[in-house]
Amino acid sequence: MTIKLNQGERLDDLQRNGYRIIQNTDIFCFGMDAVLLSAFATVRQDDKVLDLGCGNGIIPILMKARNDQITGLHFTGLEIQDINVDMARRSVELNRIEADVDIVHGDIKEASRLFGGASFDVVTTNPPYMNENHGLKNPESHKAIARHEILCTLEDVIREAAKVLKPSGRFYMVHRPFRLAEIIYTLKQHKLEPKRMRLVHPYVDKEPNMVLIDVVKGGKQRITVEPPLIVYNKDGSYTDEIYQIYGEMKN
Repeated sequence: MTIKLNQGERLDDLQRNGYRIIQNTDIFCFGMDAVLLSAFATVRQDDKVLDLGCGNGIIPILMKARNDQITGLHFTGLEIQDINVDMARRSVELNRIEADVDIVHGDIKEASRLFGGASFDVVTTNPPYMNENHGLKNPESHKAIARHEILCTLEDVIREAAKVLKPSGRFYMVHRPFRLAEIIYTLKQHKLEPKRMRLVHPYVDKEPNMVLIDVVKGGKQRITVEPPLIVYNKDGSYTDEIYQIYGEMKN
C-alpha cells in the first residue's frame, strides 16, 4: 500500500511483520524508550490496551506487531497533538491494522471521561520525563510537549491510568530513574502496586538512564527487581539483548 507523506515526513521500517511507521524529524521521532517499553509490557488474549500519549503511534503499532499471534487484542492510542494523531492514523492504515488499533484525539487528563472507568486490561505510557524543575524546554513546541510536563503531569498520567484500568489491570511505564521515588509514591497514592522493575544502563559501568516499571491495580506489596538491561557493549555496538528486542540481525 502506498500512502502520501507530508513535508518533513519519512517512512521507517520497524523490523517486525513488515510494519512501517511515519515519522517527522521536525516534530518528534520515537526513541529506544518506546521500543523497550513495548517489549517489557505483556498482554494476554482478549486484552484491551490503552497507550496514554501515543505520539505517532509507535507503542500500539509495535505491540500489535510483537503480539500478532495473540487473539482478541485491541489497542487504543490517545494523543493530544493533531499532527501526531494524523501521522499515527496514517501509519495504522498503511499497516492495514485498523481493525485492531484505534487512534483517539484527546487529552490524557480526560482519559477516564473519554473511555469510562475500568475499561482497559492494560495501560502503557512513555510520558514526558521532565517537570518545570528539570532542564531547558525545547523551543519547538511539539518536542517540548513530548519531553516536558506542559500539558500533563506525572500525577495526571498515573491518576487516569488508575481510573481506566480494570481491577488487577496492568500498567507499564518507562521513565527516568531520578524520579523513581516520586513515581512509586504517586502510584501507591492511587492504589497501583509496583510488581516488577528493570533499570536500563547505557553501558555496564554507567548509571541507569531509564527505568521500566510493571504495576498492578490493587496488587499485593511485593516487587521483583530484574537484572539490569545494558544497551551498549564497550565498543559501542548493541548488546545481544538489545538486538533481540529490536528484532534485528547482527552483521
